[in-house]
Amino acid sequence: MLELRPGCELCDADLPADLPGAYICSFECTFCRDCAARLAHDCPNCGGELLPRPRRVGARLAANPASTQRVVKPRPL
Repeated sequence: MLELRPGCELCDADLPADLPGAYICSFECTFCRDCAARLAHDCPNCGGELLPRPRRVGARLAANPASTQRVVKPRPL
């Protein structure tokens, strides 16, 4: 199961698990839409491709909540 991180690793924008707008790589590094675009959809942590993160909604989100641990690694763009 994906660890749905609550915020962008670059700008710390909120990324709710039940809304679109989050992008992840295969290592689950997580970025907002704007930061992913500025990064040309290349993960700065592992070099992987950033793709839209699937959403988790309703009863599935309630039974399997998103992570509350924020990971922030600000870096100049």
